[in-house]
Amino acid sequence: MTESLRPTKKQKILLDFIDSFIREHGYSPSYREIMSGLRYNSVATVALHVNNLIKRGHLRKRDNSARSLEVVGSDSMREGKLEAVKATQEKWLVDRVDAMLKTQEEADRPAEKDIDDIYVLIGALHVLGLDDAVRAFVPRLTDVKKRSNAN
Repeated sequence: MTESLRPTKKQKILLDFIDSFIREHGYSPSYREIMSGLRYNSVATVALHVNNLIKRGHLRKRDNSARSLEVVGSDSMREGKLEAVKATQEKWLVDRVDAMLKTQEEADRPAEKDIDDIYVLIGALHVLGLDDAVRAFVPRLTDVKKRSNAN
């Protein structure tokens, strides 16, 4: 990175916010969380600043993946907190969602709390970029939710 590409004062504030959010929560903030946390007026403003930081090489973002911002060179990255999920961990999460869905599919009356938990886990799959698994589970979860609402 060249000297001329150092972040501006406002960009540094945004980078620090994202980095501290990641350290606190283990995942990056949504654009709405950034908007709220830094008191921006719109999500479009956040997107503009984030895109500029990506172009300047201060941020990275996985394509088509929510909560995937990474501050380049941050302590979080150096400490490995943003490492890719290991294959065994992916398999465990996919198997867990599948088992929970099977339980609800076999239940006479699906439990609303369990359905909510499955939504959260499917969201985690999406955040981790496991979109094939998400596409496989969403129709099943939709059917379970319909059954739950019908009862």
